[in-house]
Amino acid sequence: MTQLNGQVVLVTGAQQGIGRAIALASARAGADVGVNYLDDAAAAEALCAEIAALGRRGVALAADVSSPAQSAELVERAVAQLGRLDVLVNNAGIFPRCDFLALTEGDWDSVINTNLKGSAFCAQHAAKAMIARGRSGAIINLSSSAIRGTPLGAHYAASKAGMIGLTRSMALALAPHGIRVNAVAPGLTDTAQPRHGNSDAELAAMGAALPLGRMGQPADIAELAVFLASGAAGWITGQTYHINGGGYLV
Repeated sequence: MTQLNGQVVLVTGAQQGIGRAIALASARAGADVGVNYLDDAAAAEALCAEIAALGRRGVALAADVSSPAQSAELVERAVAQLGRLDVLVNNAGIFPRCDFLALTEGDWDSVINTNLKGSAFCAQHAAKAMIARGRSGAIINLSSSAIRGTPLGAHYAASKAGMIGLTRSMALALAPHGIRVNAVAPGLTDTAQPRHGNSDAELAAMGAALPLGRMGQPADIAELAVFLASGAAGWITGQTYHINGGGYLV
């Protein structure tokens, strides 16, 4: 089993879906976890209770990652309450559907600010915290198979494609400090996001159409993220891992 014994992992947007699964998988691997959330304190506290039941510390940390100032405070609070920071998982993201011809500047800015700018500045603040304490570390960015394009998500696809360029650039900039940066690009995964506008039957059909015959589960993504955070991936940086049941082959 991949181990993160004694490490501290901060997961943004961790109150549900893939972020929640990564937080739990990190705790099972031996890490204490900072559980960032935007507006669902009850879900974040419930997750922290599950982490505590696994024998690890979980701390709920409210912050809007689209604000660089709040991102800085988020990292500071995580370090203050958990003692250090070894891993950041940039999971927080939004995907409001919008036809391209109806896309407004506000629609564009809200998605880019949360998904891309938020990840960049969370990573910057996390890296500074690691460097200040003389620590190596790992940063994992969540991209998406939507980089192929989606008619109701030009802003979302752009943000997730940008995440790949951001990952490569950060990997080069932070390698001298011993900080590895990689991206994970999930395909169709059983979370609230694909359930927006799709029935259970439609989702089941989409999953069955994939080469591996099913929709992904958050735990599928979480196990890859924990591997990339661990010493087992110690010579891996600047890479994007597509995890999609064979639906997108690169």
